[in-house]
Amino acid sequence: MNVVEYVEKYGDYSFKEKVFNEIDNLVFSELVYLNFDESDNTIENIGKNYLKKNRYKNIKKLGPAQDTAYRVLEKAINKKRYKDIVMKDYVFKHNINCQFSAATFIIDNNLNYIAFEGTDELISGWKEDFLMASYFPIPSHIEAHDYLDKHIKLIGPDIIVGGHSKGGNLALVGSMYLKLSKQVKIRKIYSNDGPGLRKKELKTFRYKLIKNKYTHFVADHTIVGILLGDEKHKYIKTTKRNVFSHDIGTWIIKENELEETNLSNSSLRIQNNLINWLDSHTYYERYTMVNDIFQVLEDNKINTIYDIVKLNNLIKVIKGLKSIDKQSKDLAINLLKAIFKKA
Repeated sequence: MNVVEYVEKYGDYSFKEKVFNEIDNLVFSELVYLNFDESDNTIENIGKNYLKKNRYKNIKKLGPAQDTAYRVLEKAINKKRYKDIVMKDYVFKHNINCQFSAATFIIDNNLNYIAFEGTDELISGWKEDFLMASYFPIPSHIEAHDYLDKHIKLIGPDIIVGGHSKGGNLALVGSMYLKLSKQVKIRKIYSNDGPGLRKKELKTFRYKLIKNKYTHFVADHTIVGILLGDEKHKYIKTTKRNVFSHDIGTWIIKENELEETNLSNSSLRIQNNLINWLDSHTYYERYTMVNDIFQVLEDNKINTIYDIVKLNNLIKVIKGLKSIDKQSKDLAINLLKAIFKKA
């Protein structure tokens, strides 16, 4: 069973009949991928308006996350469990340095879910993912903290925070740096195949304060979920290999839980290569490499991962990496191949 089938099968149960679980977390993490043009209304009303204006064949071209999100929304607007939930304060921001989106879902008087969108097709989002290895905080971290600080009230419902891909990392970091008076309102933090933290941040008191609330689901063939460090991995069995396992729609569900497994050998190799590369380069060297790569992309007017599909663009990018040291260039080419496969 996948997340779309879960909504179909269990959507007729209210949250009083079946309490919030880790699969509901996936549902809200997916919905925030859709660029809504309205907010402060029920999922049913917002969803019906969205589906009228946006055809599936166009949305699925944006990527696997939007594809799955669209199909989840189609089911959710007709299901008792989700249709009357109010989505409030949806935001979307994008510029050359930052891609950020978030929404608050009012489940009931006692519980809200705050969802952060992950990396989509925009190159600016991928740049932020890689910059996490070199400096902290990135612009989206600050946006996530500010959003949580604004929307968590001292008197009011408890909060669950989560997201997919980069959104999971934003949920973690945004929660870490809240004042304790607001942090205690957070019941759970979910990162769904999001990057981890640098060793420096893993050692901080702020991380230790919230790590017992934190769950990190990682796809068994992941690339994104093993970026940087973590100590809270739960490896999830998927129906796809390579970068395609990053799509929540491929994750295998049994009843109200994700099916756990071991990390694949291919992901283990990538993880070891990343660890070796990180350990052999300073923060400044990492920052320089990432900026060099994305400067080449910007110079060639590559704004989305789908622009890389054009062979002449890919050749230009590879030629532009000649000035980088061999180890970094090899890693960069492997990462670009991963993006190319996703596209």
